[in-house]
Amino acid sequence: MATQVVMPKLSPTMEEGQLARWLKNEGDKVSVGEPLAEIDTDKATMEAQALTTGVLRKILVQAGATVPLGQVIAIIGEADEDISALVSAAESGASAAANKQSIEENVEAGQDGAQRELAGVAVEGARTQATIEGAPLKGDEGGTPSTDGAQTPPDKPSAQAASAGDDDASGNGQRAGGRVVVSPIAARMAADANINIKSLKGSGPGGRIVKRDIEAAINAGQQPSQAAAPQEARTQPEPTPARAVEARAPQQQPAVEGASPYRDEPVSTMRATIARRLTSSIGPVPHFFLTTEIEMDRTAELRATLNGLDQENKISINDIIIKVAAAALVQHPQVNASFQDKNVRYYERADIGVAVAIDEGLITPIVRGADRKSIGQISREVRELAGRARERKLQPDEYMGATFSVSNLGMFGIDEFTAIINPPEAAILAVGAMGAKPVVRDGEVVVRQLMRVTMSCDHRIVDGATGAKFLQTFKKLLENPLLLML
Repeated sequence: MATQVVMPKLSPTMEEGQLARWLKNEGDKVSVGEPLAEIDTDKATMEAQALTTGVLRKILVQAGATVPLGQVIAIIGEADEDISALVSAAESGASAAANKQSIEENVEAGQDGAQRELAGVAVEGARTQATIEGAPLKGDEGGTPSTDGAQTPPDKPSAQAASAGDDDASGNGQRAGGRVVVSPIAARMAADANINIKSLKGSGPGGRIVKRDIEAAINAGQQPSQAAAPQEARTQPEPTPARAVEARAPQQQPAVEGASPYRDEPVSTMRATIARRLTSSIGPVPHFFLTTEIEMDRTAELRATLNGLDQENKISINDIIIKVAAAALVQHPQVNASFQDKNVRYYERADIGVAVAIDEGLITPIVRGADRKSIGQISREVRELAGRARERKLQPDEYMGATFSVSNLGMFGIDEFTAIINPPEAAILAVGAMGAKPVVRDGEVVVRQLMRVTMSCDHRIVDGATGAKFLQTFKKLLENPLLLML
């Protein structure tokens, strides 16, 4: 009997998924538990598995498309089975859901002609409005954004334009007006590989450039078209003196008028989740902040000694900070807690979330039971988790459920900052750069390695004195790391 394959819920916070690529083709045999496709969730790229055995008869959602949970993406059945009724029902259901979502989004966000055209809906007399980082920007004449940052004059869409939809897309992923249609993951991969997406031919729906197109370009060893420019410049003949004088003459700059041109890029599922979670944190969670300065000379000496003993597994200052934070949490269980609706939950283990920056945003892989692990174990685990986080290969239980988080921007030269709590945790520690500074000790000016840390606290759980006592213990352990041995 034929079975519908739906977009699965691959993480607790997932609301929709982007189909990165199919691992099976139509007509391929599949077995229960066999990977069918790769799905980009809000935090990672994960595999969707077959829940039945049979033949992949029909693929309903192409690679690069983003669909909500529960939408039918494929059909598995017997090789000679009639699946026309299932295909018809799935396609009509997807169309109705897409139309409803498009209408709701247009009404809620007040989208105008250019944005509705991107969604396949043209409305006469509408004006362009884009939103960048939550702030609306408008061009003077409501022009349509293009990929090169220029604005084209607005056109009144006709009924013919409204019905054209994806038919206006060319084979190289460009729609009428020169806009390149590319999936978020493909755009990220192209930027990382320095590939000019305008030169690619999209294989997705309507010429959309998807992940497999970028992979093919990388395998083919494509270089950006701009790379030829320096060579062309070298082949030009030397200018004559008259030309040289002309070349040195000041050139008139084009006039800059009106609002800046802009471009719209789809929000990735990860960035949308970050925005939603942080909005829910900074509003309902009453933050307050505590800052202290720590002498790091003895910790730096300990790190140098440990790295001298083991050349292969280098330990970072952040690894020691994680261990010290875990030890301090054990001594101050009020901080190792979370606020629930009707109770406060106290955790018996210090599971430390370590903020890792990736292209799409921020993810916090977790060192489970950091209070029970050695600094060396923590160091190896953090490197392994951070590597898989950047490849988007973490499983949900590896980045969800921390009891406390550490965010370190010291490697970027940031001296001090405040971080937003990741609910339902009670606190997060923001770590700044460590540097040599003059201080007064016993009436003399001496140089010490100083580092500033700021703890953001949820005032529903952590009071000022509670947070201060935690930081006292944290400071004491970092300034005297041998206390970890007791």
